Amino acid sequence: MERESMEFDVVIVGAGPAGLSAAYHLKKLANDKQQDISVCVLEKGSEVGAHILSGAILETTALDELIPDWQEKGAPLTTPVTEDELYLLKDQQRATKVPGWAIPAPMHNDGNYIVSLGNVCRWLATQAEAIGVEIFPGFAAAEIAYDDNGRVKGVYTGDMGIGKDGEQKDSYMPGMALYGKYTLFAEGCRGHLGKQLISQFKLDENSDPQHYGIGIKELWEIDPALHKPGLVVHGSGWPLDNDTTGGFFLYHADNNQVVVGLIVDLNYSNPHISPFDEFQQMKHHPLFADVLSTGKRLSYGARAIAKGGLNALPDMAFPGGLLIGCDAGTLNFAKIKGTHTAMKSGMIAAENVLNALIQNEQENLPDTLTGFTDAFRDSWLHKELHASRNFGPAMHKFGPIMGGAYNWIEQNLFKGRLPWTLHDTKPDYAQMKPASECPEKHYPKPDGKLSFDKLSSVYLSNTNHEEDQPSHLRLLDPAIPVKVNLTKYNEPAQRYCPAGVYEIVEAESGPQLQINAQNCVHCKTCDIKDPSQNICWVPPEGTGGPNYPNM
Repeated sequence: MERESMEFDVVIVGAGPAGLSAAYHLKKLANDKQQDISVCVLEKGSEVGAHILSGAILETTALDELIPDWQEKGAPLTTPVTEDELYLLKDQQRATKVPGWAIPAPMHNDGNYIVSLGNVCRWLATQAEAIGVEIFPGFAAAEIAYDDNGRVKGVYTGDMGIGKDGEQKDSYMPGMALYGKYTLFAEGCRGHLGKQLISQFKLDENSDPQHYGIGIKELWEIDPALHKPGLVVHGSGWPLDNDTTGGFFLYHADNNQVVVGLIVDLNYSNPHISPFDEFQQMKHHPLFADVLSTGKRLSYGARAIAKGGLNALPDMAFPGGLLIGCDAGTLNFAKIKGTHTAMKSGMIAAENVLNALIQNEQENLPDTLTGFTDAFRDSWLHKELHASRNFGPAMHKFGPIMGGAYNWIEQNLFKGRLPWTLHDTKPDYAQMKPASECPEKHYPKPDGKLSFDKLSSVYLSNTNHEEDQPSHLRLLDPAIPVKVNLTKYNEPAQRYCPAGVYEIVEAESGPQLQINAQNCVHCKTCDIKDPSQNICWVPPEGTGGPNYPNM
């Protein structure tokens, strides 16, 4: 069976905030100019929003520009932030509330909204489709298509109906080729095609290594008497130790629901650390237990976060397309927000793509959209990221206390205008120390009321994959997990994975790594944190993965 092909003016990979904003803005501008520009968006989830997971506090800066009448059009922004609180957890019982004047300026949320980012994306998709954008959920972009000159000309979707043995099943359907004059990659953090593009075109040769965190989140329904719509709580400290930076969040959304989560920076060095278990333990602190103990857990999920900021941004333009949003790493970690920045990057991309399409005939289209780079540097997005460029490096270099003090001085007193730039040039995976050099961690057993195990949590993420398919978690060398990672690091994949995908099991020949790919929630942490860089995450069959409701 031959691969079918479809041609568009623009192909966009990923129906998240960046991809949908690019699609809507491009089509809207083209319609306003009476230009017939075809735009296609591919989404690997079963529906738009199925794989979207974020805190999320939404700053409307980009949305106000993109769809000024978003309120009249029914955007699901119904819970404005009413109060900010910041805490330092000293131990399992005590907490210190930070006075308002001591909170770093970027963390104030006046005018922002507590949202389900998945629902925001679902709404954005309806707005885009209404003006002519074509959106195809359930189709995973598996490969990049290049022309004879090495220019990106589109993507190939993954084949369907391949068995674990690599043979075609009766249900086999070859993937499709989707070709575009330009292709925008908006896969989110650690996009597998974005990673290839960065390597292929050496887009990061002038950048610091990208840095990451893993964000773990739960949605709870709580006692109405304890619900405070619009309250935003952030903080850090216990149970994370001084070697492990990160922070927690507790947001009171609508309908008597709260979201609670923990972000653990993936530069930690102790291989015994389990971010999932740190989060479960954290909920027993009275700050959370007093809110959650009489409530009901509704959903669970996890996702990696690109937090390197401006210093780690690669070149975003390459021959035939652009990297946008978290695929490039546009999140502002000082604000703990990436939605408005991703949206703005998509809008800048749309404007530059449209200009190229209108001003040039097909045979004269510029290979690389250099105008995007100039427009990005002239935008409020670049200004915002520049002002927060030292936030992450300061936390990594100086620790949570001194790093926090540095950031308060830079952000509150100097507004991000200090005349130097801090750098963090050691990749997160390279920070890990041998297990023999680190204290072991012993986590309490979950009580089933506030804390839970991984498998019952994965169940709440509605994760599902076709079982008879090749594993989408590929080992470059199958011997490394036991010979290197188990021997040296006590195989940390057992712990950094928040979904129980990786297990060391005893076989007749000795210990082996068992990969439970069915559990994978597509967080990408294994691709990032494996100390041997031996795990490569690739997309499974389309529609596979989590199906997050209201996350």
